[in-house]
Amino acid sequence: MKGFSFSKDILLGSATASVQIEGGDKNNNWYRWSERGKIANGESSIGGCDHWRLFKEDIELIKELKQETYRMSVEWARIEPVQGQFNKVAMDRYREEIQLLIDAGIIPLVTLHHFSEPIWFEDMGSWNNKKSPEIFEKFTEYVVENLKDLVEDWATINEPNVYLQGRSLEGNFPPGKTSTIDYFKGAGNLIKGHILAYKKIHEVIPKAKVGVVLHYAYFDSKDNKTGTRIAKKIVKRNFHEIFLKGMFEGKLLFPLGLFVKGVKLGDYCDYIGINYYSRHGVKSSRKISMLFTEIYVFENSKYNDLGWEIYPEGLSKGIEELYYQYRLPVWITENGTPDHKDKFRGKFIFDHLREVSKLLDKGIPIERYYHWSIMDNFEWDLGYSPRFGLVEIDYSSMERKIRKSGEFYREIIENNGVTQEMIEKYLKVESENENRR
Repeated sequence: MKGFSFSKDILLGSATASVQIEGGDKNNNWYRWSERGKIANGESSIGGCDHWRLFKEDIELIKELKQETYRMSVEWARIEPVQGQFNKVAMDRYREEIQLLIDAGIIPLVTLHHFSEPIWFEDMGSWNNKKSPEIFEKFTEYVVENLKDLVEDWATINEPNVYLQGRSLEGNFPPGKTSTIDYFKGAGNLIKGHILAYKKIHEVIPKAKVGVVLHYAYFDSKDNKTGTRIAKKIVKRNFHEIFLKGMFEGKLLFPLGLFVKGVKLGDYCDYIGINYYSRHGVKSSRKISMLFTEIYVFENSKYNDLGWEIYPEGLSKGIEELYYQYRLPVWITENGTPDHKDKFRGKFIFDHLREVSKLLDKGIPIERYYHWSIMDNFEWDLGYSPRFGLVEIDYSSMERKIRKSGEFYREIIENNGVTQEMIEKYLKVESENENRR
């Protein structure tokens, strides 16, 4: 293992999402999903990490970890608990949090939709409702008007592909009603919602940087059979391309145009927002519910606590593909791994940031890197067992404790890279403890 340094300026930080850490809100669809017993181990989003109360303490931790930028989301259900009625108290609470970040020298990136929604929005059909894009635009306008003096960096929608996969294909996201048609109908409305939000943010803040966050999965296969090639094309088209073409270019691939109108061609992203976690094997399937594709994990690979393959090369391969397609700055808005014992997270960070360093050396403008996550959190239907945090949370006492990987990441930020001394200090043991299957 050799160290590296970043050849160009890059902001390093971390990311969270509101429902995953805040706790205390009962107006969102994930709390109701919890109450219906849909979360692993019977757990609930109501606790989170108690961040709504402990946000000042958490910002001190973010500052202590030398984070240069922080991606967070605002909770729609808190801000608009009833359609058309906005909660100024909640909005002011977010203003206070963001102001504290700025005072600490940390640049905020605010996400408007990160998987969770008000119960009233879900009850009206969520993104299947043809009026949903305009409803989201009104929410966007209220938030941006109230934060325009504090925030210039925005993400409209987080991982629309994963959101719809969970909601409309797998049924592990609320409301749990699967429908292939709803997947495409929701995609069309999410695309239109993003475009309306993009325009609205720029109307209010002309110099804003606005994008969408796409979950980029590196799809690969063991063979090159005709069925496999077709399966890869299907999954890449339906998981990546319909959202890229729609949200970046305003181009609706079939069948999205059957469900949504009023989308015009244009440029609707100021950066490439990419969440990357793993490589996925692809083969053909007869299951229409999964769009005739099946995903698997490669054998003889390194993998994390959830059985996801650790494949750093997929990050650089994906970024190169997207950059040469759109020629926009790249923001890696999420990258991390569940590691309960914190025995391989440091190596994960090292390997992925080394890929980033290589891309910077090639002249690809990667401007941001956000580790997921700053702290352990409520991991949607999986509950609290996956541990993604640089900071460990004791859920019985809500005590915070910086992990060794968090200390390593802090030194990477301070040194603008990794030295040989840091490798000896943090990674010597980890390289011997990597998980394999």
